[in-house]
Amino acid sequence: MKNTQYSQNKPDLTAEQQNQITAAAQILRKGGTVAFPTETVYGLGADVTNPHAINKIYQIKQRPTDHPLIVHISDISHLHYWAQAIPDSAWQLANHFWPGPLTLILQRSSRIPDSVTGGQDTVGLRIPAHPVALTLLDSLGPEKALVAPSANRFGRISPTTAAHVREELGAAADMILDGGACEVGLESTIISFHEQLPKLLRPGGIAVSALESVLDRPIMLAHNTSQTIRTSGSLPAHYAPATPLKIYSTKYLWDRTLALAAQGSRVLVMTWSDIGQSHPSDQSIQHFSMPADPITYGQQLYAKLRQFDQAAFDYMIIEAPPDHPSWLAIRDRLQRASYNPFDNKQN
Repeated sequence: MKNTQYSQNKPDLTAEQQNQITAAAQILRKGGTVAFPTETVYGLGADVTNPHAINKIYQIKQRPTDHPLIVHISDISHLHYWAQAIPDSAWQLANHFWPGPLTLILQRSSRIPDSVTGGQDTVGLRIPAHPVALTLLDSLGPEKALVAPSANRFGRISPTTAAHVREELGAAADMILDGGACEVGLESTIISFHEQLPKLLRPGGIAVSALESVLDRPIMLAHNTSQTIRTSGSLPAHYAPATPLKIYSTKYLWDRTLALAAQGSRVLVMTWSDIGQSHPSDQSIQHFSMPADPITYGQQLYAKLRQFDQAAFDYMIIEAPPDHPSWLAIRDRLQRASYNPFDNKQN
């Protein structure tokens, strides 16, 4: 039974959208690149079987060539074409959560080139839950698939609207398909089966507890095991705005903010609790309240970071998310966005 959580109640595509997708498919067949929406973030797509097109992706994103790309397919029946030796537990998750924000790391088939995997013998695969993405993939046929990392410069904030892609990449992509704002707003959950045991390599749009419920077994966390597989979004610094971003606990947040303001810095403070409501105003400090619900917070996070990054602040100060499994993906993204190897004393 296929997942419907991220694809139900979706409007039919308009004739104009269908025509745009047809044009996009032609571009991809000819070795071009197309930015398109998924339920997580916008991806920059290219034909997985075209080395020249794949090289364009690395060049546009300024991405290291040893950093692997996730492959997007349109139907679970195509999985055997791109992967081999697929464990039963991987099939369980695919059948339950696809289409949806779940990437499975599996042993690649011979059809996956080295340039996609960074030379590894594994590949990340998923089926996106967005009508534009699925229609585009369907139009390419079962023997085609798309590599599609996020449509932004490497290490920067992922785009969740077509406008973000245009701001970030300009005319670098041959075409941008507009499918509205992304429903999830954070990248997919990545699960590895390289050693037959499910391991979380990146938290994302599907909670670990939901995966464990389907498998009826625990999933190992990457920080508790040795991670030897390179995956998207696994570097210490990632998803980062140009403005320095710092994370502080609720207890220390305003003290640190006022200290920066006293030094003449213009500071943006982003909180999820009501800590800012009774705090005295300061003209050099702007306060923005994020939702206290992790799902809504995740939907808005990248758009707000991008908005405030363009507002000429000297610092972004973020209230540390709750230490709860439902906030795991958000904590991961903020920690990478704030990474500074010379300043790891965040309270």
